[in-house]
Amino acid sequence: MKNTTLRAIWILPNIFLYLLFIGVTTFVVVNADGLREINRMGIWVVYLMLLLAVAIFGSFPIRSWIKEGKI
Repeated sequence: MKNTTLRAIWILPNIFLYLLFIGVTTFVVVNADGLREINRMGIWVVYLMLLLAVAIFGSFPIRSWIKEGKI
């Protein structure tokens, strides 16, 4: 495959994860009072941290592959 195709295959899902993180964060901020009432705020915060960690750790290999010229 061409380098541009490989970049798209690896970068697009990573961008989607960052957009998902922004969307879920917005949901949690808007509904914070309700989530606290039903004692689910902690679960959502843990989910947000895991989602951000996956997005960040997914960015490191992509960055190094681009620097090395592999994709």
